[in-house]
Amino acid sequence: MPSRGSDRVLERLRTLHPKAIDLALDRTLRLLAAFDNPQDRLPPVVHVAGTNGKGSTVAYLRAMVEAAGGAAHAYTSPHLVRFAERIRVAGRIIDEESLLALLEECESVNGGQPITFFEVTTVAAFLAFTRRPADVCLLEVGLGGRVDATNVVTRPAVTVLTPISFDHTALLGKTLAAIAGEKAGIIKPGVPCVVARQEPEALAVIEARAAAVGAPTFVEGRDWRIAETGRGFTFTADGATLDLPTPALPGPHQFANAGLAVAAARKLDFAVSPKALAAGIAGAEWPARLQRLTNGPLVAALPAGWELWLDGGHNPAAGRVLADFIARTWRDRPLDLLIGMMATKDSQGFLDPLAPLVRQFRAVAIPGEASALPADRLAAIATAAGLAGGPVANVADGLAELAGGPGPARVLICGSLYLAGAVLADNGSILTA
Repeated sequence: MPSRGSDRVLERLRTLHPKAIDLALDRTLRLLAAFDNPQDRLPPVVHVAGTNGKGSTVAYLRAMVEAAGGAAHAYTSPHLVRFAERIRVAGRIIDEESLLALLEECESVNGGQPITFFEVTTVAAFLAFTRRPADVCLLEVGLGGRVDATNVVTRPAVTVLTPISFDHTALLGKTLAAIAGEKAGIIKPGVPCVVARQEPEALAVIEARAAAVGAPTFVEGRDWRIAETGRGFTFTADGATLDLPTPALPGPHQFANAGLAVAAARKLDFAVSPKALAAGIAGAEWPARLQRLTNGPLVAALPAGWELWLDGGHNPAAGRVLADFIARTWRDRPLDLLIGMMATKDSQGFLDPLAPLVRQFRAVAIPGEASALPADRLAAIATAAGLAGGPVANVADGLAELAGGPGPARVLICGSLYLAGAVLADNGSILTA
């Protein structure tokens, strides 16, 4: 892929702080103040935190707003192939010229002071969002919530909490209550908080935080609920029921993500009609979430009749969701895994629920990632989980070895969004809109 001017600036921005992650708000607030606090001039903000489902929930919300005739800014992370994917300005991925100018502006104003990569690029996104009108601004938390760089918006329109489970425990805490406390840090006084179904321990923390700051909560199972039907699902709240279509993104967990987006959209002042809610659910797009790859060199490397799928799930909860989908949907042919994971993740916890459903695996080290788990170590963990297979040098070799087995079969590449990005780049699948 050719180098861009923005890539060179982004590399320089990575050197401004000795740590990749240093959770705090002071550096972000300092740089924002130098720009006259753009976080206070954003369109109505929907702030989304949680462990899994944040990106999908944002994708449904953006599709709903657009189906209603509105424009939505969106800030998500990480990117898959190129950084620009993180910043959507009025629905479109930011163009290279605008991105380069913003990054250089932030670099200049920051003046070499310590600031993390995520912090300075969050400021760039906020600047972009103040310079182009939109009806809604969708912000996905990068990590945690309480001291995440996005948590500088003092008065969002709505806060949203997706299901909370174990991930990033070295940074967020070793207990579910501690992790929930960090996520619930986005709850703001008087601002409605829409809450997905949670474990009781997490919900207790969320409700305590909301009560402490005077934020009304709207909790799945208590204030609203969904139910799958043969045609899609129903959403019930305030004594009324909506009939909604099957979500565009595959997997039973996407009913919950779509329902959460509906609950959040209904709290906005921007009017999203039931027709627009349905259109957004049926039309949302979000790569590397149980995405089937249908063309490209990696697909062509498999025998005729084989399927190639991609998913970025990377923690035990994601492993359980994948296993549920596979058990419900993919029993018609053998399933092989090509896996790559970061060393910071609970690989055993991710793989355990998948093991009974998989014929064989190949393990790779995620290319270009210093913190990637080495292929041989990941293979040993997979073998301990009961899977059969071994390490390979790269994705292409892994697919070639798996393709030597009886077929037709289905291959799922999984374990990391970073691996998913590398696969999409190798396959020529670059998001452009």
